[in-house]
Amino acid sequence: MERLIVAYNWYLAAHVIFVIFWMAGLFMLPRYLVYHQEALAGGRTDEAALWVERESKIRTIILSPAMIIVWLLGLTLATIGNHWVEPWLHAKLLFVLGLSGYHGWAVGYAKKLATNKPTLSGKTLRMLNEIPAVTAAFIVILVIVKPF
Repeated sequence: MERLIVAYNWYLAAHVIFVIFWMAGLFMLPRYLVYHQEALAGGRTDEAALWVERESKIRTIILSPAMIIVWLLGLTLATIGNHWVEPWLHAKLLFVLGLSGYHGWAVGYAKKLATNKPTLSGKTLRMLNEIPAVTAAFIVILVIVKPF
């Protein structure tokens, strides 16, 4: 039993570390999209090309690997800790699914911008930038307070 507790703590530490990496990427990529879109709108094609490269790097080096590791570690923690019966976990998973969907949307929009096909206004993109912060706040409350 003691080994399981030690393993759980290591998995938990790794989970928190990779959540931080994923969230950093979720904060950065949408901001990159704003700058990229503004470069396109201003006719600054050289600058827009730099944003394509930056967006690709953040996706492949930080964002997607971190999300995959967060999911794997989170599912492992839920299983080891026998949390599957706890309602707060179900709510947390809904928010994490939402963040994963947002991640997918941001990656897809980056690919649209790479082909010079923006479909949103800069104001809308800026408002969408707030989704990860608000979602993270709800997740932290669910995990720490466990309101139900």
